[in-house]
This record gives sequence, structure tokens and C-alpha cells, in this order.
Amino acid sequence: MNRIFVTFLCLISFNFISAQYLSDGLRYSSGETQGTARYKAMAGAFGALGGDISAISINPAGAAIFNRSQGAISVSNNSISNDAFFGGSTVNRTKNNFDLHQLGAAFVFKNNNSKSLWNKFVVSLFYEQLQNYNTRFFASGTTSSSISSYFLENANGLKLGDISLLDGETVTQAYGDIGASYGYQYQQAFLGYEGGILEPGDNNDDNNSVYTSNIVGGNFYQEFDYQSRGHNGKFSGNIAFQYNESISLGLNLNSHFIDFEKSTYLYEENSNAGSTVNEVNFENKLYTTGEGFSLQLGTIVKLTDELRAGFSYESPTWLTLREETTQYLSTFNDADNDGFTVNPNIVNIFPEYNLKTPGKITGSLAYILGKTGLISFDYARKNYANMSFDTGNTQLDSALSNDINNTFKVANAYKFGAELRHENFSFRGGYRFEESPYKDTSFTGDLTGFSLGIGYNFGYTRLDLAYENTEQKRGQQLYENGSLDAVSINNKNSIFSLTLSMDL
Repeated sequence: MNRIFVTFLCLISFNFISAQYLSDGLRYSSGETQGTARYKAMAGAFGALGGDISAISINPAGAAIFNRSQGAISVSNNSISNDAFFGGSTVNRTKNNFDLHQLGAAFVFKNNNSKSLWNKFVVSLFYEQLQNYNTRFFASGTTSSSISSYFLENANGLKLGDISLLDGETVTQAYGDIGASYGYQYQQAFLGYEGGILEPGDNNDDNNSVYTSNIVGGNFYQEFDYQSRGHNGKFSGNIAFQYNESISLGLNLNSHFIDFEKSTYLYEENSNAGSTVNEVNFENKLYTTGEGFSLQLGTIVKLTDELRAGFSYESPTWLTLREETTQYLSTFNDADNDGFTVNPNIVNIFPEYNLKTPGKITGSLAYILGKTGLISFDYARKNYANMSFDTGNTQLDSALSNDINNTFKVANAYKFGAELRHENFSFRGGYRFEESPYKDTSFTGDLTGFSLGIGYNFGYTRLDLAYENTEQKRGQQLYENGSLDAVSINNKNSIFSLTLSMDL
């Protein structure tokens, strides 16, 4: 398959690629530690507790709570259920994923100098999955909006000669040259024109820049299949200190990686009188890789024997991202029993760009009920309007900045957790509520979830099991532009996690 570089050279392209950038930015900004089973059973409310490998990922000072060196490994099974409402019908798709999502160890070094108030320091190394991208939804129904609106919106204003085959050119050559010379928007217009969807007002290559659709308005049956896979994860190195058994301090240095792949397929058919295109098949694939860096600072203070307070700061993550896309379009005319196939057989390789995700602050309280249990609370604040892009194009970056400020807001998160112990058993529960990052919550609603868990301490080894359930509603635009109806999705995640922890 051919591979070409694509650059966005025209200001007119900004409106069409901005929505894609915003959805990418949110995707890579909203990850959260998946965690050990104990962590998940208590909804992740560990900012003032520590003593857990995943707690270090929330508050680096949590490592100093360990009394002995410890290692942990966690696996999970995630059942993702999406109810997609579109065109008057609802379709459910469920996908199960099995993951090794957490692995790490903390090494405790105690200070044997009885005159020193520094009790110990701890060094930790761990891997945490922040987000699992393996999901699928399928939508089908009848609407009054056609995929032709996508191609029309891209094409109108562009010269016919810039979006059509030249004499002697193949589809592959033309698609590649158009992308390299003009950008992604022109490629979309090319697909629409060569696929027979677009009709120029004037066949003069230099004069025409206005198009109509060969798909006549009416009712359209559509199917849309969305599948994605991949992970957002981080490798972390931690160092933490405990002072006078009452103050813990910690630092994390994090190396992030992104691996994301998305595939979408649209099928549309119509029997509208006058339409010379009755069927459309449109496939798109996106592959994104990247890496980045962040740091975290935190403290836990023992206010009384029972009460602890924690505070942590997570810096923005500075990511460098690379994207590749492929496309395919075919159309069919029922009356002529004929159609067009536009298969460029090319991978678009876009210039890498930089994304700075928003930072986060977390405040925490925990009350220790002696040896019988504990209760804990975390509050986190993240301002998604602080997201920013560096694409190397000042005008595009400025347009994106305005769109970010108009689209996103501060999102607060609240987590509650509790644990009761009886002999070697521990019983746990938690609740979490996270606000939508959007000003318009029809794009993505608030997230709610609850969790339950049980653990058994064998002495030097502990086995923990957790169940977590979350629910969130969101609207999914099929494409970055055009007037197609959005899909309303009710997303439910059910996750079982198992963690083996052992003293080292």
C-alpha cells in the first residue's frame, strides 16, 4: 500500500479538521488509573490512604505508607455495553476484553538512625493502564439526512480541477497528489466527485466551485459500525519519604504511550425518485501512536491517629502524536445496475503534532477506624479548557484554542470509599461521580459508578477481587462535518478485577 505525507495548506480546511482534533484531544486527556482490585473496589478514593501500588498513581506520597516492600499484579475483564439510538431504533453491542492492566512494586528502605526524624524512603516502579480503547457500537435506522451532505460541505468552494482526475491519472495517483498538494478536505471532495455523489454546476475545471448532490432528498436507511482498539498507559518511577511518621512526600515521573486504532463503516441506501446514487459504502480507518511525559507531586499528612489528609498535583501531559488514515468509497445506481468504486489504496501519513492535556489537582480525606476499617473521600478538579495543541501552524492552533475554550469546561470528580475488616477478610465498597468536560452535556454526560470488593490476607500475600459498574450517556457525531444525525449512546461498563499482592 502506498504511503504519502499530507499537510493542511489551506485556511478553509480549519473548520473541517477542528472537530477531529477536539475529539482526539479529549480522548487522550480523559484517561484514569485502572488500578488494583482494592483500589477499584473503593472507587479509587485513595488520595489520603496510600499503601497500595495504584494509590501511588493518584498521590505519589502514598508509597511512603508501605511498611514492607510489596509487589502487585492485576488482571481484569471488561464488558462494555453500548446501546445506540439512531433513526428511531436502538441496537446493543457488547464487547469483552481481558487485560493485564497493572503491574508494579514498591521497595521500602527504613532509616536505622534513631536520631533522624526521616523514618524511611520508598522507591517504586509500576505500569498502569489509563484507558482501554477496545469498544464497539452499531447504529441503524432511517433518517432524512444523507452522507452526501458530508461530501458537499467539503467540496463547495473548491475548484473542480483540484478535486478530479487528470488525463492519464489513476485514482491512487490523484488521491495522493491532491492530499500532498491541498490537504485532507480536498481528498474528501475528490472521493465524493469521483464516486458520482457530487454534480458540478459547471463542467469547466477553472470556473466551477459549486456542487449539488446526485442523491435526492427523502428518507435514507443507514447503518454505521464503529470499532476501536488500543490503550493509553504509563510507566512510572516514584520516590517517597516519610518524616516523623506524620508527613509523607512523594514524586512520580511518568512516561506515557498511546496506541489507538479506529475503524468506521457507513452503509446508506435510498429509493428516492430522481436519485442516480442509491447505495453508498464509506469506510475510514485511523491509526494513532504517541508518547509523552508528565510528573506528579503529593503529600499525606497524619492530622490525628485517625484522620489523614492528602493533596496531589498532576502536571499536564506533553504528548507527541502521529496519525495515519485510509479510506474507501463505493456507490451504486439501481436503475443502471452500475456504480463507482474509489479505492485510493493509500495510507495518509499526517505531520506529527503536540498535545498538552490539562493538569489535575486532588484533595483527599481518610478516617481510619483502627483495625476494623476505614472511610475515604477524594475530590479532583481538571479544567479541560486548558488543553492545547501545537500543530506547527499558528492560525490552526489559534482556531483550535478558541474552539477548546468554547467547548470545554472544568470537570469535578467525587469519589467515596469504605473498607471493613473481619479477621483476614476485607469487605469494600465505593461510589464515584464525574462531571462532563463539555459545556454542552449532550455531547457527553456525567459519569456515575459504584463498586464492590472482597479481599483475603494470607499473611505475606493478599488476594483481592473487585466489581465496578459505570454508566455514561454521550452523543456521537458520525463525521466531523455534514448534517447527518448523531447517534445517542448509553455506555455501561462492567469490570471484574483480580489482584495478587505479596511482600517482597
